[in-house]
Amino acid sequence: MDSRCAAQYKRDVADLYSQRSHSYDQSLWHKRIARKLVDFANLPTGAKVLDVATGTGMVAFHAVSKVGPQGSVVGIDIAQGMIDTAQAKNAAARHANLRFELADAENLPFPPDRFDFIFCGAALIWMTDIPGALRHWRTRLRAHGRVGFHAFSENAFVAGTVAQSVLATYGVSYQMSQPTGTPQKCRALLEGAGYKNIDIQTIDEGTFISLDEAKRAWLGATHPAPGQFPQPMANMTALQVEGARQEFERRLEALNSAHGIWNDMTTYCAYAEK
Repeated sequence: MDSRCAAQYKRDVADLYSQRSHSYDQSLWHKRIARKLVDFANLPTGAKVLDVATGTGMVAFHAVSKVGPQGSVVGIDIAQGMIDTAQAKNAAARHANLRFELADAENLPFPPDRFDFIFCGAALIWMTDIPGALRHWRTRLRAHGRVGFHAFSENAFVAGTVAQSVLATYGVSYQMSQPTGTPQKCRALLEGAGYKNIDIQTIDEGTFISLDEAKRAWLGATHPAPGQFPQPMANMTALQVEGARQEFERRLEALNSAHGIWNDMTTYCAYAEK
């Protein structure tokens, strides 16, 4: 991915998440996995924490409750809307040792050896260069500092997996969670970035969703695709995109039951030491 493509991709992602910022906290699932990412880490009192791609601060707010007044938490995000929302929440909560800043997770504005822990909740697949991001974060960790991130099963999120399958028939590779979609892939990424003492916890969960909800998850050719730019559907004709959408809906209809469509949401919490 060249620098111009990467810059446009990041602007698109920032715009997408700024648009989502006012409703993002309505997701109880995001809140639940954010808390688990922090809880599994066993943060010590006094720890210095960086939360990259903080969004509305779900991970950051839970982390600050763990590190106590002797510790500190910084949350960064490239989406101004997310930062505005997180800052407004903190203005009400009045955590003096928590702050939020607009910044790029792949170009951190902090000196080396600064943090005891770096979190990335539900956002690693959005990085333009996942191995590069992990290596970069390692330089900002102190000796024996730890990184922790979410990864989603390659079979998670039924709409995405069905879309992947449909688009493959058009010769289009839509990667979604494929780069991080198994514990083995997470481990290999961390080892390749120079980390040690790797631990991966699995959150096994899922839910039934309605057919209409699944159909609404069709993203089309203009929605940013995690880690991919240009958007993988960019070279499809309008006729092909419409044909893919119709096939997507047919396959979802075939999966529908009296309970709805099963939506796997298996999540990995991966941790490793510098």
